[in-house]
Amino acid sequence: MTQSPALNTSKAMAIREILTAPDARLKQKSKPVEGPVTDAHRKLMDDMLETMYDAPGIGLAAIQIGEPLRIIVMDLAKEGEPPAPRFFVNPEILWASEEMKPWEEGCLSVPEYYDEVDRPAHVKLRYLNYKGESIEEDAHDLYAVCIQHEMDHLEGVLFIDHLSRLKRETALRKLKKRQAAR
Repeated sequence: MTQSPALNTSKAMAIREILTAPDARLKQKSKPVEGPVTDAHRKLMDDMLETMYDAPGIGLAAIQIGEPLRIIVMDLAKEGEPPAPRFFVNPEILWASEEMKPWEEGCLSVPEYYDEVDRPAHVKLRYLNYKGESIEEDAHDLYAVCIQHEMDHLEGVLFIDHLSRLKRETALRKLKKRQAAR
């Protein structure tokens, strides 16, 4: 497993607006990154990371800032630990366990709403990292949940889409009410 370069604060990074449901762009499928990982992709990943830290969150898909590319950033470091940013370009799940595990999830695109979602407890994935190197690895526990959650975004799926219709409608109603109050 290759760790990403530490956050380089000397680079010019931008905090981008995070789209929130029911923005239709969140429902579109993201396109694969064609060719090698370029400086433009790395700049996007740097901006995504800065945006995620500012929110704050632990994962962000490019579509959440309006970029329909199959790119994800994530940092699962616990509070008090140094940052451990990770970057995923064109991630794909090669295998998922039959064992399911419930996790309480939240999402920067569905702010202030949390609910339990059952997901495979373990997955094997392949992706390109920040440097464009191909990586294959196993993900367990929070890492497995987070990568599946973010990969759902790449398919136009929000975590609330895994909930019952009643819970999903309740979440969207609360979100619209908060947005109208602003």
